[in-house]
This record gives sequence, structure tokens and C-alpha cells, in this order.
Amino acid sequence: MEIKAGSIVKSASGHDKGLYHAVINIEGDFAFIADGKHRHIDKPKKKRIKHLKPTNAYVDTADLTDKKLRNLLRAYNSPSEPQGGTKLV
Repeated sequence: MEIKAGSIVKSASGHDKGLYHAVINIEGDFAFIADGKHRHIDKPKKKRIKHLKPTNAYVDTADLTDKKLRNLLRAYNSPSEPQGGTKLV
């Protein structure tokens, strides 16, 4: 799977290991990720792509807000993870 803007990814390393984020932008070997709670869309975290695990899900980043992103990722960051590829927005 390819990581691109709008992908839902799981952090594989760092302080946020195991948490899900949305990719806001890609620049070279880096992805800018946000979760709407600790990292807002207007100040995403810069993280190497090799430290992210892609999922089959993606979100439309065109009209995404922090509140919408938090609500979408709530299902992923809860103990029971959703299965399969879905478009969330």
C-alpha cells in the first residue's frame, strides 16, 4: 500500500507509537500527520514515512476540520479496530 495525502496510518515508532493519524501532506521522505487532538491540522507533525504503517482507509482532506478528524479516528484509536478498506469522508 502506498501512503499519500488523506491516508489513515498507524505510527510504528516514537511517542505516538500505536496511534492512528491522517496524512495531511507528503514531502519527500516525510509525511505530515495530524490526529485533531494532540496534533492539529494547521500544525501537523513531521514524521518519516518509514515509521508509518498504512491502512486501507483514507479521508478527504479538502474540508477536513480537527473535530471531524477526531471523530473519524476515534474508532481506530479505541480498543476494537475497524477492519477492511473504507472511505471515511
